[in-house]
This record gives sequence, structure tokens and C-alpha cells, in this order.
Amino acid sequence: MKMNESCELVILETSDIHGNIFPINYGNQKKSNSGFAKIAHLVNEEKEKFDYTLLIDNGDVIQGTPLTYHYAKFLSNKRNPLISILNHLKYDAAVIGNHEFNYGMKLLKEAVQQSHFPWLSANIIAEENNKPVFGPPYFIKEFPNGLRVAVLGVTTHYIPNWENPNHIEGLLFIDTFESLKKWVRFLKENEKFDLLVVSYHGGFERDIISGEATESLTGENQGYEICQEIEGIDVLLTGHQHRTIATELNGVTIVQPGFNGQALGKVVLQFKHNNEKWQIVSKSAELIKVSESTPAEKEVLALAEEFEQETQSWLDQPIGEIVGDMTITDPFLVRTGDHPLIEFINKVQMDAAGVDISNTALFHNESPGFPEHVTMRDIVSNYIYPNTLKVIRISGQDIKDALEKCASYFTLNDKQEIAVNPSYIEPKPQHYNYDMWEGIEYVLNISKPIGSRVQSLTRNGEPLNLSGQYEVVMNNYRAGGGGDFEMFKDRPVIKEIQTDMTEILADYFLKRKTVAASCDHNWKVIS
Repeated sequence: MKMNESCELVILETSDIHGNIFPINYGNQKKSNSGFAKIAHLVNEEKEKFDYTLLIDNGDVIQGTPLTYHYAKFLSNKRNPLISILNHLKYDAAVIGNHEFNYGMKLLKEAVQQSHFPWLSANIIAEENNKPVFGPPYFIKEFPNGLRVAVLGVTTHYIPNWENPNHIEGLLFIDTFESLKKWVRFLKENEKFDLLVVSYHGGFERDIISGEATESLTGENQGYEICQEIEGIDVLLTGHQHRTIATELNGVTIVQPGFNGQALGKVVLQFKHNNEKWQIVSKSAELIKVSESTPAEKEVLALAEEFEQETQSWLDQPIGEIVGDMTITDPFLVRTGDHPLIEFINKVQMDAAGVDISNTALFHNESPGFPEHVTMRDIVSNYIYPNTLKVIRISGQDIKDALEKCASYFTLNDKQEIAVNPSYIEPKPQHYNYDMWEGIEYVLNISKPIGSRVQSLTRNGEPLNLSGQYEVVMNNYRAGGGGDFEMFKDRPVIKEIQTDMTEILADYFLKRKTVAASCDHNWKVIS
């Protein structure tokens, strides 16, 4: 090999595709600049430009759209359409994301078995033998010129705080940072490679430039700490936070390509050979965004066409009617005063659970509410997560603490008007972490300091007994403490309802045919 021999490698990353294949919005059927079919075109374009390529999916790929939900519920005896696409595009590897578990371990294991590539996660291990559950946590790809690239995968270890316990039974989620430190050391001592790539289904707990904390340091995201304290990582592929990042931190090149297939992460590396090994000469990162002019690859669409047609037919099934108005014109107004849609969802949860206190969120700002004639499309447009329900026993003080946590969703702007706290918008929208309650009465006063905003809290007109015990229904994510609702964590579980909320909502309509919109105005937000 000659002293001056050089080569170029491109690493392409997708992350948080969330089951988006077709470039459409399932709620309104409008076209969108997103989805795997368009991303596939960008992947194919980039592959043609480079002799050496590495294609990695960083997790949260098999869940997230009505198509994946319909597949999981009704067509899971067939090949997973997302895996068919990953195989078709010749992915080198994928990393287990937190949402990979949402449809249960059986479906996930089948997806892994159908894959023509390895699934990586060093820190998800089996309780019975302490070994990584999904096989070797890394692989080494050797190119024809001898260039050896090691790829190591890890996953946010915060999954037990959100996931249905039945879906992760027998699994241990080891601290990502500690696990990564151990496996990087193992690779250095036991393998030969010229480049170390870590694909981490997680993001950054601090601002990349200033180092200031951007979230509570729970361990959910450890990207900043990883770059600063673990030596030897050349490239860090990230995700989970749905951010768009292409930069460098402490010599580590990092990318994060957003979500739903809106962009492709790209890292280009130049190497030169020095008679012993390949050395990195330069590294650069960028994001290639999907645009209106990006064509959707027909072969990718064809792999999912059968599933798409059946999903669309299912979505258009009429299931009930609304008397009154449950539509949403302004999501902010829904969150500052009781609204018929939120009251309805809470009532459905209470009916399903047999209790009389409930909380729920308006999960995203695109929720349209329910029209007069309701279809499955309307259900999944408003309730976008495959949540189940839990009834937990909590104290009156826990309820008050939860309301104080919810009240931190708001702030006052320069005009002393109520506004959304920026920490719930950046770096990732977290509207789903603001709950609204039924079965109690309360007022949140945003002019008061955070932690002292619950102005009144009653039940049936009497002050809530803070030392009393109450059975409350909520989704499984919140019941496990998800969203930093620590007051709910490890509380006694009285009842688990394993049916998805979308099914519970649909069944409620199907049984009653007609539902009246109502609103008892049991809560409000003031300044």
C-alpha cells in the first residue's frame, strides 16, 4: 500500500422515522416533506457519490403512524413493512430505540429476526445472563482497501420510566454512559479498527456550545457527557430528541437528523494511509433535508402499498357522532381552560377504569379535535401514542405536586400574558407533559412562582385532603413517572388496562353511537 493512498467514507444516518413511509399527514391527508420513501431517494443519491458508505438507523423506526399501529394490531403475521424497507436499502445496522418496545417484545423480536442487518444496544441486557439481548452490541465493517470501521450501539436507559412493564419484562437497562465507557474500552483492547462510530438513541442534556443544562439531568440524554468524558469516539450519531444537529463537540463529530424522515444525517470522512493504518485527515457533518422536490422512491412505496391501502380503509371507518362541538381552533386555549375534547378523553378513561379522577394531555398542537362524524382517522389524529391505562393510588399531596409540575408549563411574557414556557418547546416540544384533570377542581395562577401556583384545589367543592388517598387513572407513560412526574413513580398500581387508548376511545363511540360534547369547567389557568 502506497504512503499517499487516501480514501473517503460517508456515514448516513436516519433516526426517529416513527413509521413514516408515505409523504402524507394521516390526520388531514395533506402531502408532507417527510417519510422513508423520500429519505430513500436521498440515501440512494449519496451512495452513488461515494465508494465507501455506512448506513445506520438510530432507532424509533417501527412505531409511530396509523400504518404501523394497524400492522401491529391486525397484520403482524406478515413481514414488517419497515423492515422490508430497511433491508431493501441495505442498512448496515439499526439501534434499538425506546419506541421499538411499544407494540411488545414479540413484534420487536420478529422485526429483528426479519432484518438482514444487526440491531445494536450494548446497555439493554437480559436479567437471566447479563448479556446484551439483541446480540453483539457492535460490529466492524471492513472495506476492500482494508479500512475498518467499528460501530457500537447504545440506547437511552430511561425506558423503564415510560414503557409498559409487560413489554420489557426480564430486561435490564444499564446506565448508557457507564456501559458505553466499558464497551469503548473493550473495543480498544480487543479489536482493530481505524474509526469508532457510536450510534446512540439519545441526545444532549446540555447546550452543545455553552455547556449549560437544557433539561433536568436525569440520565435520559447523556450526549454531552459522552463527548466530553469518553475518549476514542470519532463520530456520535444521535436521536431521540427530534433535534437537527450537525456539528462537533470536543473533537467528536455529531449529527441528529430530526424526526419523521424530514432529514438525512451525513458525515464525510477523509482518510490517509501511513503504512500501518488509516488515519483520519478530516471530518465534516451536515443534514440533507427532504424538500417538496425530493421524489418518493417508487420501490419503497411499493413495499408498503398493501399495508397503506388497508390502513386507509380502516381509518375511514365511521364509528360515531358528536352532538355539540369537540373541535380545536387554538391548542393554547385548550390548555388554559377546560375543553370538551379533554373532558371527553378523561371521562372515557374514568369509564374504562371505574374511577372518578383522571388526567390526560393534549399531546401535540396539530390535534384537530373531533368533528361531528367521527372516524378512526379522527381518533388517531388526536390520540397519537399507543398508550395503555393504569390506575394508581396517590395522595392528595401527590395530586397537588403534579399540578404544580403541570403549572410550570406556563410562564408570563413581557406583556405579563400567559405563554408556554420555552423549556417545553425547545430543544424538543413536550406538550404531552402538561396534564389536565377531571374529578377535582383547581385554579393555576401563573403570576405566582413555580411551585406555588396551585391557587385552589378542591374535590366536590371541599378542600382536597392532602393526606388522603385517591385512585387516579392516567396513561402508562405518566403513571411510571414519565415527564419527570416523580410523585407518581412506584405508587401502588390498583389496575392495569392493557387495551390501547385508541381502541378504548373507538369502543366508547361504537357502544354509544352518539356522544354529547360537555364541559364542566372544573379548572382554569389565570395570571
